[in-house]
Amino acid sequence: MKRSQSKREWEATTYRRAVERTPERQPSFETTAEIPIAPLYTAEDLEGWDPHERLGYPGEYPFTRGVQPTMYRGRLWTMRQYAGYATAEESNRRYRYLLSQGQTGLSVAFDLPTQMGYDSDHPLAEGEVGKVGVAICTIEDMEQLFAGIPLDQVSTSMTINATAPILLALYIAVAKRQGIPPNRLSGTVQNDILKEYIARGTYIYPPRPSLRLITDVFRFCAEQVPNWNTISISGYHIREAGATAVQELAFTLADAIQYVQAALDAGLAVDTFAPRLAFFFDSHNNLLEEVAKFRAARRMWARIMRERFQAKDPRSWMLRFHTQTAGVTLTAQQVLNNISRVTVQALAAILGGTQSLHCNAWDEALALPTELAARTALRTQQILAYESGVAETIDPLAGSYYVEWLTDELERRAWEYLRRIDELGGALVAIEQGYIQREIQESAYRYQQEVERGERIIVGVNRFQVEEDSAPVEILTVDPAIRQRQIERLARFRRERDADQARALLERLEAMARGTDNLMPGILACVEGRCTLGEISDALRRVFGEERSLLAV
Repeated sequence: MKRSQSKREWEATTYRRAVERTPERQPSFETTAEIPIAPLYTAEDLEGWDPHERLGYPGEYPFTRGVQPTMYRGRLWTMRQYAGYATAEESNRRYRYLLSQGQTGLSVAFDLPTQMGYDSDHPLAEGEVGKVGVAICTIEDMEQLFAGIPLDQVSTSMTINATAPILLALYIAVAKRQGIPPNRLSGTVQNDILKEYIARGTYIYPPRPSLRLITDVFRFCAEQVPNWNTISISGYHIREAGATAVQELAFTLADAIQYVQAALDAGLAVDTFAPRLAFFFDSHNNLLEEVAKFRAARRMWARIMRERFQAKDPRSWMLRFHTQTAGVTLTAQQVLNNISRVTVQALAAILGGTQSLHCNAWDEALALPTELAARTALRTQQILAYESGVAETIDPLAGSYYVEWLTDELERRAWEYLRRIDELGGALVAIEQGYIQREIQESAYRYQQEVERGERIIVGVNRFQVEEDSAPVEILTVDPAIRQRQIERLARFRRERDADQARALLERLEAMARGTDNLMPGILACVEGRCTLGEISDALRRVFGEERSLLAV
């Protein structure tokens, strides 16, 4: 048999004859981002491609191959399991259990009232207390949440946004009660309000005062909590709302650009805060597309920070990120299939060079995870880390013709989005005009149509269905009496505090909000003076007002 001398010759001869004999499974193939996939990739697809420019080396600009020179050969990614439900006591028991099983970082989920700035006794909190996370109203709640956990020995990630400054202040106050100064704390607060306007809806204040709170956290932590990641710029929720991989990449970086610009406008020097910026991405089912997305993200961010914002510190160029497997891909049908999905997604995150990883539990399509399901999710990470071999060399997929071509293509398409957003006036204006929201909605609609037409196969949902076992799956349930216990705890807390002092601290914070002072010292004084989360949020509501419209634009 004659050997082909080029890809074009192979396509015209060997490949064409094979397809004529046995047609391919479908007329065309594409990634979840609707990028057409060719049958084969070769060096010809990377013509003019310079590995020194596009790849470099691990730990060096443009960081395509990873932000650390040794990556997982030096230290494995932080293994987190996102957890929190019911009361602080119950969540504390789950945290201590997961730490005993080999988890290396805490990741705190808060209930909706806490996320929205309401105490558990607020009328709007009814039916939601402790349901999707832990209820935290006071410094005593926060102290109980971390009882027996020395905060200078763990890295804690808090998934909180509108009330992020308050929860961070509570964490600092609890650490001080443990005798730990703020400069010995490490962790991350999500603190990403723009994606709330885009995708989630747990915002309180209008965008511009919300950006002020974020930059106040930047400045305060640069001075007082230098090892804390002051924001986790989140593509995760954007992807969960229906965005493609390209949109997740582009809109996350657009938000990041807006935050950096807001900090510069507030008078901060870029290299004082940029090294503590962190990112949070989704890992979806298309393994190689996800790997390419993570690699493209690092390369783009390095260029943005070095060229657009003139950052001089190489740490400012590094995109460090946490990854969570895709909750939106979990199915209630044949729920154990979710273990396979999560494993593929976790593998993509590791091959893509994540610094931190959370694996969803197989039963989360039904409820909060049981202890068994949470342990299985943690074991998935541990098996990949210690048994698969993927952590033993750096960026093992580098040089793959397809992966490198796809990395470039994702980057090219993401830059097109960023140019459009810049033309509109930046991410904030694009959100206020509804541009980003509409793009995501249209992608989500197309995806769902493909599933319903059977063009995109979801195993166990639109193909390979079975008659489900009638035996119920054990799920975790939250005691509805939790709210009443929280209300009683709050009432006792308020009775035992100095009410006049609390009132004076809240009035002082309100006055600070009307001016230009950094609000973090005032918020910290309030939580240490036994003001509640809802009271602090209300003090800021009276000055900033509430935003009610952007998600529905």
